[in-house]
Amino acid sequence: MIVSNETLQQFKVSEVELIYRSKIKATDRPRVSDSKTAYQILLQSWDENKIDLQEQFKILLLNNANRCLGVAEIGTGGMTSCIADPKLIFATALKGKASKLILAHNHPSGNLEPSRADLELTRKVVNAGRLLDIGVVDHLIVTGQGYKSFADDGLMP
Repeated sequence: MIVSNETLQQFKVSEVELIYRSKIKATDRPRVSDSKTAYQILLQSWDENKIDLQEQFKILLLNNANRCLGVAEIGTGGMTSCIADPKLIFATALKGKASKLILAHNHPSGNLEPSRADLELTRKVVNAGRLLDIGVVDHLIVTGQGYKSFADDGLMP
């Protein structure tokens, strides 16, 4: 069967390739054994000029041994809200080889209490993680002066 060039052009698609490169040895990555350690790692990655101004959503990527693979920014919003797309959260987690995640966002107001939307997003992401076998172990609300851990306070679904 002879296929014309026009027919071949119709079926051209992009190639998708997965690559993972790490410049940090596994033993040199910090172990996240509690919410305080997660907060300290996250605070280092936060722009101190934005933490009290603009809401941002980040994830901490962990391997099975709770070693931190990295911190990824998922979204930046306004002064009172930020969109955190679960598809982007898990695309990042899968690309980063994460076995577990810690969700984090700041409240520019300084209020550490979770909103109904914060709790609902956490539930949604935890459920999605179960399907992908990626554990969502905590969600932190971060300010420059402190944090609130959903796991420490029994708020994780």
